[in-house]
Formats: sequence, structure tokens, C-alpha cells
Amino acid sequence: VQLQASGGGLVQPGGSLRLSCAVSGFTLGYYAIGWFRQAPGKGREGVAFIKSSDGFTQYKDSVQGRFTISIDSAKNTVYLQMNGLNPEDTAVYYCAAGSVKYLWNKNEYDYWGQGTQVTVSS
Repeated sequence: VQLQASGGGLVQPGGSLRLSCAVSGFTLGYYAIGWFRQAPGKGREGVAFIKSSDGFTQYKDSVQGRFTISIDSAKNTVYLQMNGLNPEDTAVYYCAAGSVKYLWNKNEYDYWGQGTQVTVSS
């Protein structure tokens, strides 16, 4: 089982990035997928979540309306479209998958990607 996160980079404030999380070793099927992020000196926090079974999504308040999480089942890939980026979004972004009861509890996720750096700076 492997999750491969990609798509990070350096972007100016107001810019956009699309992160990808390619999943191999299992089909997304009934798993929940979460994007978490960790800024320097801070804990890992949940950003966006999707249940592959029904497409239910949830977002951190500060990214609601700017970020969109989606699944391409044919490619077994989860995306995080990030628009209107600001310096506070700078962090390493991780994708995770698991059969979770509470989407926001990172300890319930079984599988993690390696992280991709997002830097928002002028």
C-alpha cells in the first residue's frame, strides 16, 4: 500500500496549486481520504476530507470556499485544488487514507503519503 503525494511548490499569494495523491495497493472504495498539513513548529492539522463511498466532504473553516477535494476513481487518485493561497497556507501537505469513524482524527488513518511542500510567498 502506497500513497504518493505530489504537486507542491512555490506560489505567490493569491495563486493556485493542485495537489495529487496517487493510491496504489488498494482501491479507494470505502476508505476516507484526508489532506493534512504541518507548518514549521506546529502540529499536523486536518484540511480537507472526502469519503470515497458517498463523496461526502468536509473542510477546515479557513480553507472552505478556497480548497476543493475530489476523487478520480478511474485513476485511484485524490486531488486537492487550492485557490486563493495565502502565506498561512504554507506547510507540508500530507494525504492519508483509512477506515475512519471521525474524519478529523489523524490517529485513525492507516496509510500516509510522504508529504509535499507548499510555500506561499511573494
